[in-house]
Amino acid sequence: MQGLIQRVKHAKVEVEGQIIGQIEQGILLLLGVEKHDDDNTADKLLHKVSSYRIFTDENDKMNLSLKDIQGELLVVSQFTLAADTKKGMRPSFSSAATPAQANELYEYFVNQAKAAGLTVATGQFAADMQVSLCNDGPVTFNLAV
Repeated sequence: MQGLIQRVKHAKVEVEGQIIGQIEQGILLLLGVEKHDDDNTADKLLHKVSSYRIFTDENDKMNLSLKDIQGELLVVSQFTLAADTKKGMRPSFSSAATPAQANELYEYFVNQAKAAGLTVATGQFAADMQVSLCNDGPVTFNLAV
């Protein structure tokens, strides 16, 4: 499971011109699910996303987590994160989860995040989405578990 996180001042997702999810200060998470992933993998990534210290403290050091600042989380499924780009000029998706498995783990991740007390917004699984954001920093990390 891969999570590309971006520290944002705000972010939103639109489908067919309608805003379906948006947040203020927090994290935009692009979530990629691979064949070998399961609930345990999702739990580990959620812990990392919510606890990763990427927000600045009073000394301007990255020392605070999403939980510490009571920030918001926007979760967007991102099939292409599972791509193998090591050879050739066309990505291979052989390690990506099936759509059914990926959707199940995406929904599980979102529900677990809400159960953990996070303010969560989402994109729409397998939809053509337009994602807008104001990356704060910019600060972007690729988290793998």
